[in-house]
Amino acid sequence: MSNVSGVSAVTDDPSIAARTDAYFNRTRTIVGSYGDVRVTYALFLRRPVIAACRLMTDWLLGVAAVRGLDIEVEQNFAEGDWVGAGEPLVYVTGSFHGLVDLETLLLQKLGPACVAAHNAYQMCLGLPQVRFLAMEARHCAGFEMQEMMAYAASVGGRAAEKEGALGFIGCANDATAHFYGAISGFGTMPHALIGYAGSTLRAAEMFHESFPDADLTVLTDYFGREITDGLEVCRRFPELAAAGRMGVRLDTHGGRFLEGLDPQLSYAVIERHVPGAIRRYRSETELRHLVGTGVSAAAIWRTREALDEAGFPAVRIIASSGFGVDKCRVMADARAPIDVVGTGSFIPDSWSETYATADIVAYDGVPRVKVGREFLLRKIEDRSGRGRSATKDDA
Repeated sequence: MSNVSGVSAVTDDPSIAARTDAYFNRTRTIVGSYGDVRVTYALFLRRPVIAACRLMTDWLLGVAAVRGLDIEVEQNFAEGDWVGAGEPLVYVTGSFHGLVDLETLLLQKLGPACVAAHNAYQMCLGLPQVRFLAMEARHCAGFEMQEMMAYAASVGGRAAEKEGALGFIGCANDATAHFYGAISGFGTMPHALIGYAGSTLRAAEMFHESFPDADLTVLTDYFGREITDGLEVCRRFPELAAAGRMGVRLDTHGGRFLEGLDPQLSYAVIERHVPGAIRRYRSETELRHLVGTGVSAAAIWRTREALDEAGFPAVRIIASSGFGVDKCRVMADARAPIDVVGTGSFIPDSWSETYATADIVAYDGVPRVKVGREFLLRKIEDRSGRGRSATKDDA
């Protein structure tokens, strides 16, 4: 049985048949009547990705064990490797009758994970000195997707770590914390706790009284007083602030500016710290990330100014709200003083980009694939030592 948890662990034939495409089920019936062959599948995506195949291969091996199949899984890339568009990630060889009805589910488990891993990788490389916290769960369509996205972020983060980035340090849920080598999720308070407490300070006090050994990260935007409320909490807990055990989380709504800012003052903040950034923006979206409403680079710089001026240089800034690949790039260009980014925006924006594809490239060892997909054939070495695609003549 696969070690993949939840719904994705389904390996019994009736459940697989109900979830796969009808033409695969019918093909399985036909092959059962006319005779089995040993085939090789190539699985690939049409865009560059980061290899994140383990959830898919774990499930496949689980099904093979239940069915008693003798299969070979040839992974062309290590987990976390960069993969070019159209390059086969995995070759799977085994009984056509045993594999044909698995294609739909295999592709579901491969494409989205690889694209999300690529997004996470790019985000971490864009802000290499920032730690990332995966907060994808609330944006997922059930636990199977949540598990896949958390796994993908961990793979992309580790790939970025190999290139010097700090990467993803964890996630917000206990169930997926193991992907980051942790036993529990991270997090302190939602906006709801502040509403319940009646003030940002009282919510912080309640949290600290309940969890005195935990670091304190306080949301500051509930009442629109990010600076005022953040400093009030710092003054209430000066020991935590001085010890670096405290952070303020900026999650300002995109419909308003951070406390004390407006367009003119936002420009002024950027000019004080990174005057060149405002002259390098290339789109209205980038300009909004720099000086617009919500959690902009100007908002982050203004918060850092206020904390430092008040004598709290060790208090961390945790930024959230729409931190995808593009926003991370803008923040890097603005050298925004972020300590941690909380984000689920590695989830692909365009779901059509996540579509993986599979083609059979050999039947009983004879190379054969539909016209136009010859690039999927296994590469072999000719006498000159140069790689070429296999053909029927090689059988």
